Amino acid sequence: MEICHKALPIRSKYKDISAKFCYREKGHKGSCDEFHYLAHLEKNFPRVANKIKRDATKTTGAAWKSEDAGPNRIDRWVMLQNDDVLLRYGLKMRELKPTVVAKLREKAASYEDCMDVAAKLTWVAYQMPDAPACPAEIKDYLEARFGRFNISSVSCIVCREPISFSLFENAKRGKADIETAHRNPRTHNGSNVGFAHRECNIAQGNKTLDEP
Repeated sequence: MEICHKALPIRSKYKDISAKFCYREKGHKGSCDEFHYLAHLEKNFPRVANKIKRDATKTTGAAWKSEDAGPNRIDRWVMLQNDDVLLRYGLKMRELKPTVVAKLREKAASYEDCMDVAAKLTWVAYQMPDAPACPAEIKDYLEARFGRFNISSVSCIVCREPISFSLFENAKRGKADIETAHRNPRTHNGSNVGFAHRECNIAQGNKTLDEP
């Protein structure tokens, strides 16, 4: 599939670091959109849509600031810049704890990879047990990019047990029972992501799925 890739307006203070683009199919009708495939989830399951977008593009899901968490919810592609560039945006990396810096740097990823992750997670979510029916136009788009749906086929990438869409709504203390997970925690791209039970994702820690 060819992507439209028309540049979109940016209001972020990091707009000089990376452009944003339309990810609809080339030659589409209607306005350009970065996350058009999330429209159905945004309307009917906003918590799920927001989680996909946030996990795909931001450095951390923490909704608070602390010395341990460091700066929160920064675009992942911003973390590809060196300390001197980040300082111009008020990010004083040299003043942070080494563990915080390592965590932020580990979550760095290109804008293109983040966009692939968002679309891939959407494709996976619609195939979960109990998932809503995907609108035909969105389904065609996602299948053209990642392959045909296999409904109710999704399992936790760690324990391999089925993982239900309904768990997205089962939040405890602000944390859903489902988390975005990585087969290799140090790589953030479409081929490396999936969903896992929160307990499984915590148990995996910083190891790849192939590590004992």
